[in-house]
Parts: sequence; C-alpha cells; structure tokens
Amino acid sequence: MSFSHEKVETSNWLMIVLILLVVAVGGLVEIVPLFFQKSTTTPVAGLVPDSPLRLVGRDIYLREGCYNCHSQMVRPLVAETLRYGHYSVAGEYVYDHPFQWGSKRTGPDLHRVGGKYSDEWQRLHLIRPRDLVPESIMPGYPWLERSSIEAWPVQAHMGALRRVGVPYTDAQIATAPAELKGKSELDALVAYLQGLGLALR
Repeated sequence: MSFSHEKVETSNWLMIVLILLVVAVGGLVEIVPLFFQKSTTTPVAGLVPDSPLRLVGRDIYLREGCYNCHSQMVRPLVAETLRYGHYSVAGEYVYDHPFQWGSKRTGPDLHRVGGKYSDEWQRLHLIRPRDLVPESIMPGYPWLERSSIEAWPVQAHMGALRRVGVPYTDAQIATAPAELKGKSELDALVAYLQGLGLALR
C-alpha cells in the first residue's frame, strides 16, 4: 500500500491514524526518559510527605478550585525569581499526585507562600480576602471554618499514596485520624498553604 501525499490528505481516517501515531511516538520520546532521570525522581533534601492535616488541606485546595487561579510553579525567569524566590524544581514535587504546576495566574503564584504570612493572616485572607488585600478578586471561603474534617478518609488516601511511592509508614497511617480531631477545613487549608515551598528554602 503506497502513501501518497494526496491519499493522506483526502482520507480523514488515515490522517487521524497517522496524527495519533506521530503524537504517541513524540510523547513517548519526551516523557518516558523523565521517569528515569534522577533530577525528576529524587526528592530534594529536606522534603517530607505531607502530614495528614496538610494532605486534607490539599484535597480542599483542589475541591475549591484554587488551582484555577493560582499556579504552584515559579518559572526560571529573572522577574519570577525576584518576585517569588527560587524557581521550582521537579524534586520538590515527587510526593505530589498529581502535582499542581500550571500556567494560569489570575492570582499570585503560591509555590513559595509557606511561612510568608502568619496562620492568622492566612485564615483572615481565606474568610474575607478584601479586608487584607483590597484589590483582590478572590471570593471568601467562610464555610471552611464551620466544616469539620474528623470524618475525612485520610487513611485510605495515605494508603493509596503509599502504593505509588510516597513513604508513609504504618504508624503514620494509623495515627492520622487523631491529627484531624477538632480541626476544621480552614485549619487544613491553612496548614497546606503554610507548607508550600519550604523544602528549597
């Protein structure tokens, strides 16, 4: 069977198959080597898996759609590093499944926000953002303060993460529910934000 230029261009199905083949091969060539590259699979010094409270906070961050406006990737450009600090490296994210990189920034990048503000500042900002940042367009999240996380299935989540390589111990998984006692969704989200970007700092 000969593939002339005319035959490929006039056959929709042949064109679709060839495009899919090219994209699949190109994707494999670019992605597969990353699974064997030390810089993308080795955690940076000082990186530890998220605590149960931070893990629940990350789930809330995803549920509330925070990633739609805030990226967690500082790009290696002078303007970025001057504003946000050291650029992001893959070793900071080896325990994140899925990682929260991204390109859209309606609000500021949050990758290096950990420890930049106090817990109280973070709490107030999440409840009434414009009280602290008048030009903010972020909505408030007051209901997080009233929602308990004691029934959150954190042990199942930690077990699933352990199956994909996050080094949680049996003891950490067993004691996880105790760490959530008396905590609200707001406490968890603040804990998550306060831990962002600390490994390279």
